[in-house]
Amino acid sequence: MKLIELFLRGGLVMWPILLCSMIAVAVIIEKFFVLQKAKLDPKQLMMKIRTALSRNDIVSAVDVCSRVQAPVANILKKGILKYKEGHTATKEAIEIAGREEIFQLEKRLGVLANIAGVAPMLGFLGTVTGMIAAFQAIESVGGNVNPSTLAGGIWEAMLTTAAGLIVGIPALGFYNYFVGKVGRFIHEIEASTEEFLDLVKNGNSENIISEHQEKNSAPKRTVFSDDDIFEQKNDD
Repeated sequence: MKLIELFLRGGLVMWPILLCSMIAVAVIIEKFFVLQKAKLDPKQLMMKIRTALSRNDIVSAVDVCSRVQAPVANILKKGILKYKEGHTATKEAIEIAGREEIFQLEKRLGVLANIAGVAPMLGFLGTVTGMIAAFQAIESVGGNVNPSTLAGGIWEAMLTTAAGLIVGIPALGFYNYFVGKVGRFIHEIEASTEEFLDLVKNGNSENIISEHQEKNSAPKRTVFSDDDIFEQKNDD
């Protein structure tokens, strides 16, 4: 029996299950792209930023962050742009940027979690409707039951249950996988931003800026080679 025939034998409940599967696939593909782009070695990024700032080169520090679109780089860029305004302004900028980047990382994960729960429930609903159809068939023949009388309802019951689980189980697995990946990125973001704020708090930024103003000379541009920081990390 062809797949389309099996789908049609499952009854009306198969259509919302199909819709759930399409949404789940779209979310999974989108999250893979988002998390792949978020890969970056934050330690090497911070080393480049420290090197640029130690040479009084805020322009190059911003440029290092602008060359990639990883969340940690976007957040630190916002902090560097507020570097001259002191620790408080820098911290506020980082917190605002951090909330936005974390929101983007977690975006639509709730949709995947809902599908993981809803799809099996739709399957069970199909089981109930299938059994109702089977008992209606029994009633219509006055109790003279044969296997063919019950076949339609049992087909619907079993197919919808299987379809719901086929959609729900992978959705749950990918949801847990993405939650783990996002949690790791959030940890890296927190560690990098704390290190950057310590750099500001210790007065490094003020010393760099004051020396720059006293010398009244243009900052020397730091030259970076095509960096290893923009190579994607290998997952452990």
